[in-house]
Amino acid sequence: MRTFLFAAVLSLALSPAFAQAPAPRTADGHPDLSGVWWPGRDLPVAPLNTAVPAPRPANAAPPPRRPRIADNYNDAAKAKAKTLSDKDDPTLRCQNTAFGTLNVSAYNSGLVAQILQSPTFVVILAETNPTFRIIPTDGRPHRDDQPPSSRGDSTGRWDGDTLVVDTTNFSEKNWMHAEGDVSFHSDALHIVERYRRINKDTMEVEATIEDPKVLTSPWIVPKQTLRLAPFDQILALDCSGVESAALMDAASKQNYGKK
Repeated sequence: MRTFLFAAVLSLALSPAFAQAPAPRTADGHPDLSGVWWPGRDLPVAPLNTAVPAPRPANAAPPPRRPRIADNYNDAAKAKAKTLSDKDDPTLRCQNTAFGTLNVSAYNSGLVAQILQSPTFVVILAETNPTFRIIPTDGRPHRDDQPPSSRGDSTGRWDGDTLVVDTTNFSEKNWMHAEGDVSFHSDALHIVERYRRINKDTMEVEATIEDPKVLTSPWIVPKQTLRLAPFDQILALDCSGVESAALMDAASKQNYGKK
């Protein structure tokens, strides 16, 4: 009997559900979203001494296509999109994204973000081309003194253990994504995100994007999973425009005559 009980306890201790520590909570009882969050890995980058990437096997399945806001463009927006390409990407001129390259707004154009939480605010800091979003959670409305901006104006509220973030008042100068992904929007852009920390090391984020001027219907962003990073502070990866000049020149030559 003792051997059986020991085996049962050991099996429970090694199970994934038991191994995950619960999400920490703040003094007011809400889940604490604070921490540095990322996809759980660095971007795959080929070694610098690799002159030519290895060819893909002939029978290899194509990589999965990432859903994009452009999938929901109306006819006028689709026609406009055909006139744009890599060289028109606003991030080459150090403009922020309106949403995020990896379908996570917190990341901006990178893949790491830090969240700081207080009883009345949640602050989201993006590491690449650093930006901040100060999200009040005390019930105040959107500001009426904030000019349109690349990251918009956000308010937050708690729906049980989920933080719901409502963002409006965007300028139309940037794209939703970066890296040449044509994804312009209008000043009617409206984003609603839902952040839920499901345990100590994992957070899930969902989002719905509306823009009646360019979309035929709301874009439901696939659920994204964020992991707690093994470091507790982000870096400041500034964009000066100098490092992107060569990219802009190359993109311009590559796309010359293709509009």
